[in-house]
Amino acid sequence: MKTSLSLTAASFFIALIGCQSDQSDTATTIPTSENSLALAQEMIIADTHVDLPYRLEANYENVLAPTSTGDFDVPRARSGGLNAPFMSIYTPAGLEFEEVDTSKGNADQLIDMIEALVAQAPDQMAIVRSWSELEIAVTEGKLALPLGMENGSPIEGNLDNLQHFYDRGIRYITLAHSRSNHIADSSYDTERPAGGLTEFGEAVIREMNRLGIMVDISHVSDEAFYDVLEVTSKPVIASHSSARHFTPGFERNMSDEMITALGEQGGVIFINFGSAFLTEAANNYGPRQREFLANAGVTDADSEEAIALVEQWKLDNPYPYATLEDVLDHIDHAVALAGINAVGIGSDYDGVDDTLPVGLKDVSSYPNLIEGLLARGYSINDVEKIMSGNLKRVWLEVEQEA
Repeated sequence: MKTSLSLTAASFFIALIGCQSDQSDTATTIPTSENSLALAQEMIIADTHVDLPYRLEANYENVLAPTSTGDFDVPRARSGGLNAPFMSIYTPAGLEFEEVDTSKGNADQLIDMIEALVAQAPDQMAIVRSWSELEIAVTEGKLALPLGMENGSPIEGNLDNLQHFYDRGIRYITLAHSRSNHIADSSYDTERPAGGLTEFGEAVIREMNRLGIMVDISHVSDEAFYDVLEVTSKPVIASHSSARHFTPGFERNMSDEMITALGEQGGVIFINFGSAFLTEAANNYGPRQREFLANAGVTDADSEEAIALVEQWKLDNPYPYATLEDVLDHIDHAVALAGINAVGIGSDYDGVDDTLPVGLKDVSSYPNLIEGLLARGYSINDVEKIMSGNLKRVWLEVEQEA
């Protein structure tokens, strides 16, 4: 159990919520009550997708202290009540990462980085490999860092590599990313040679079940999703996806039928906070920009002419940020389809650039989400399920049968 935050300290954090980003719309504040701030410090908050490792690989900075960039640092995490951000061990999709040893080496390097980060402050953080280790870390006042692998390409066609990454602490694997790979077809890729899971992918699912690694179906094609449900003997997760109902035609999100099937199977959808995942207006922003360039007769998007035109277009067409209310709408929708036990949070902090919604701009913002859930009639028990309880259930089920 976390140490409760005093209401005096909670009052202090009101000024911090949503004010840690350099985006222009952060002046908008959410009237967060002391009750929600205190609850954020008392309950376990687990976020299943934070892209800190990839961010630090590109531009390393000391996240043990406040940072002026990015969505995560330890002080902001503590102010928001975050206990367990899954560190995303992300391997970009592409031919250069499908070659032997390249993908595996990339993933090992990112795990090394997180281990080195923890070694700098072992009194503040701990890599955790089970739910019980997570609870122990929280009890000791540490930030628990479970590891999730985004993109299964580091398996490199060798089931022994699953054991290797399990031993290194990986506790979920997102089967594919933006391109189809040797495990599964991707929702973003027009080329889908497997028509779902590959034969090797089916073996990967069975081995993940045996070892106790959660299967993550975010990023895979609809066909691959249904193949996974046919093969797996354990509940699966969508670590950072939202509801396609609000973004028609965006296959990266989950359809109503998929969310229902996931819930019936015992799985959980963890809602992504990126604006393009939340509203049709934000989802269409990129295509509208590309259409504008095409209509202007510009063929080279990297040319000086294109850059100048796009900058002016952005001034005339500001990015339509989603809001906290949109995130709550997705949660409501998923609960209506699959029940309160099938929904959690997978923010994609540090992974969706500057597209985060008003009210949820960084890891200090979870009290805003709690406030919104309570305002919509969710009980404290319901909120605890969304913030970590549903993850706990699935993780324990996957561990128990391993």
